[in-house]
Amino acid sequence: MSQVAPPETSLRVGAHPRDVLQGAQAGAISLPVCDHYSGVEARMRKSLQLQAEMMQEFGVCVFDVTLDCEDGAPVGGEAEHAALVSELALAAASDARVAVRVHPVDHPAFQADIQTIVGSAGARLCHIMLPKVESLDDVVLAVQAIDAAGAKHLPVHALIESPAAVHRAFDIASHPRLQSLSFGLMDFVSAHGGAIPADAMGSAGQFSHPLVLRAKLEIASACHAHGKVPSHCVVTEFSNPEAMQAAARRASQDLGYTRMWSIHPSQIRPILQAMAPSEKDIEQACEVLLTAQSADWAPISVGGQLHDRASYRFFWHVLERAHATGRAMPTPAQSFFQA
Repeated sequence: MSQVAPPETSLRVGAHPRDVLQGAQAGAISLPVCDHYSGVEARMRKSLQLQAEMMQEFGVCVFDVTLDCEDGAPVGGEAEHAALVSELALAAASDARVAVRVHPVDHPAFQADIQTIVGSAGARLCHIMLPKVESLDDVVLAVQAIDAAGAKHLPVHALIESPAAVHRAFDIASHPRLQSLSFGLMDFVSAHGGAIPADAMGSAGQFSHPLVLRAKLEIASACHAHGKVPSHCVVTEFSNPEAMQAAARRASQDLGYTRMWSIHPSQIRPILQAMAPSEKDIEQACEVLLTAQSADWAPISVGGQLHDRASYRFFWHVLERAHATGRAMPTPAQSFFQA
C-alpha cells in the first residue's frame, strides 16, 4: 500500500475526526462487523479462544462472541446452561467482547436468565441479545429486568423475526439502550406459513425474494435512522465460504448492513473480508482526511474533486471500518487510532 504524505501540521487537540466531524450520525454506534454465535459448551470455549487468537493477530477485537441460551440450552436444562454461560463470561479475558442471547421476554426462563447471567457476569458482558422482539414494549421490559439485576450500563441488541416486528422496526430502533437490530431470516420465513418458499432461506434466495428483501431494507433503514447498527442474518451453508462471502458483500454493499452473524468459525474471515473496505478505498479515505486535517477541515480539492465535511464523515467511517476489520492502513492515518 502506498504511503500518503503526512500533513504539515501535527495532530492537534480538537483536530481528530471524532472531534470535528459533527453532524448526521456523528454519534453512531461502532461495533465489530462480525457477531459469532455458539451454544454448545465445547464450541463456546473454542469461540472465546479463537477470539483471543484473532485479537492477537489483528491487534483489535474483530468479532463478538455471543453465548447462546435460546438455542443452546436443552429443554429443562435452562438454569444449568445459564450458570455455564455466566462462568464462561467471567472466565473470559478482560478485553474480550462477550455477549449472551437470552430467552425471549415471554419465555418462562427469561427472568431466570437475566438474574443468573446479568446478576453475576453483567460487568463482563458487552451486550444482551433479545430474541423474538415484537415491539418497543419488549425492549422496555427487558431493560427493566436488566436494570433490576444491577446492570444499568448494559446495552441490548434485538432480533427481528416476524412481519409485525419488521413493521415496528423504527420504533424498536429508537430505544436509547439499543445498539443493534438483527434480522432473523429463518423464523421470518417460517412466520409466513408457507407463503415464502424454502429457498428464500438459502444464501442466494434470501436476496431475491421480495418479502425477505423488503424486511432487510426496513431493518437497515430503521437502524441508520437512529444511529444503530444493522446486523445481517445467518448463511446456513457454513461449508461454503464463497457463498458466505458473497452474501456478506451483498448485505454490505447493496443493503447497508455493517455487521453480520456467523454460526461457524469458518464464516468469520469471509465476513471480515467482505465487509472490510478495499485497499483503494482506504488509501483514498486517508488522503482526503489528512489533507482536510492540514486545512483545518475547510473544503478542499483532491484529484480535481471537491470535498467538505459531508464527505469527510463518509471517509472517516471508511477508516473506522478498516480499523475494526484489522486492515492495514497508511502510517499517517494510524495516529487516528492510537490512544
